[in-house]
Amino acid sequence: MDTKSPTLLILSQVYVPDPASVGQHLHDTAVEMTERGVRVRVVTSARGYESPDRKYPAKEVRDGVYVRRLPLSSFGKRSIATRLLGQCVFLVQAVVRGCLTRRLRGILVSTSPPMCSVAALCIAAIRRVPIVYWVMDINPDQAIQMGVFSKTAWPVRAFHLLNRFILRGATRVVTLDRFMAARLLEKRDIADKLDVFPPWPHDGHVAPIPHANNPFRRRHGLEGKFVVMYSGNHSKAHPISTLLKAAKRLEFDNDIRFVFVGGGHQKREVEERIQGGAPNLISLPYEPLEQLKYSLSAADVHVVTVGEAVVGIVHPCKIYGAMAAARPILLIGPDPSHASEILDETGCGRRVPHGDVDGAVDAIRELARMTPFERAQMGHAAREFVALTVSKERLCGRLGDILCQCMEGSHERDVLPFEPPTAEEPREEEVRKAA
Repeated sequence: MDTKSPTLLILSQVYVPDPASVGQHLHDTAVEMTERGVRVRVVTSARGYESPDRKYPAKEVRDGVYVRRLPLSSFGKRSIATRLLGQCVFLVQAVVRGCLTRRLRGILVSTSPPMCSVAALCIAAIRRVPIVYWVMDINPDQAIQMGVFSKTAWPVRAFHLLNRFILRGATRVVTLDRFMAARLLEKRDIADKLDVFPPWPHDGHVAPIPHANNPFRRRHGLEGKFVVMYSGNHSKAHPISTLLKAAKRLEFDNDIRFVFVGGGHQKREVEERIQGGAPNLISLPYEPLEQLKYSLSAADVHVVTVGEAVVGIVHPCKIYGAMAAARPILLIGPDPSHASEILDETGCGRRVPHGDVDGAVDAIRELARMTPFERAQMGHAAREFVALTVSKERLCGRLGDILCQCMEGSHERDVLPFEPPTAEEPREEEVRKAA
């Protein structure tokens, strides 16, 4: 790449190979910008977000993107205190790194961690560059609804102040659905710089795999079973109690298995049920990205849950991967919501409200009684929606256009005189030798 190319700085506590979806979306965006001739530098954590015992290389060139991972920037998600400590250490280091980035022309920051926008604002003020703010969830609204803080707590007031600053300071704001857009507009009138489109599925890693050719089903003893799968983050924003109660009702139906893939605080509910004796439940960790097509395709139906109180706060990202795998959807959640609107448009599944255990059992039995052809028709409608509406090529390209437009208007000065010219940025071949 041309050494005089403009630089885009991406700030995120999560980045590949960490399994969190936000990291993969940011990497897709980074690669898109690299292919457009932009130098992309990512500042992220050296340790796993869910599992801080996992350590990643401090420096890496991945698909043409230079990644700098910072130490002591994640202590896991055991408590709010450990999260905040990791975020604060990360933010201080990120500001220093950002201020020393050569030929900086723009910053992309998301909401992971929620306070990462503080670093973006500091760097932008010093380096006079635009910010594109990618809002993937909304705080402090989420923390309030999850019962973490009261509406009058000082962290909530601080977050509201931060929201006003970042929404005012960002050159462009991108959020994921119309419900989230409405909530942001209540906080500040940003209609003139707000773009609304969902995150894309990892369609390069997801494809329908026939059950007969799927090693995931063989490995976990799922051959001949009707598999109801919940795959992704198990959080309070995505309640699974109705699904677990439905599984209990169907405990003695030997043809049905409930498979929970992923992590998060609410995964403990699944583990406790299994420990108490639940022969139809299977709990598995996150699958590596390259194995995602096998795990998602192992399902006969995917369950997506949306908490009653988080519509417009958290986006149901997991629905796209399930649809890309051409599988029907069982939505447990409110109507209207972004997920319910997708089901209404495509006819690719069924919806029941939270607490309606009878309805969930009936929906699962109905889907299980369908012929493979009938389920395949629903799956085809889901995959067609992904291809035509939310494909990676379409949406990642749209975000790339926004970033390029912002960077073209940036006139930040070139190399800072005190910055070491090569210490921070090894050549790709040097990284490979070191590895």
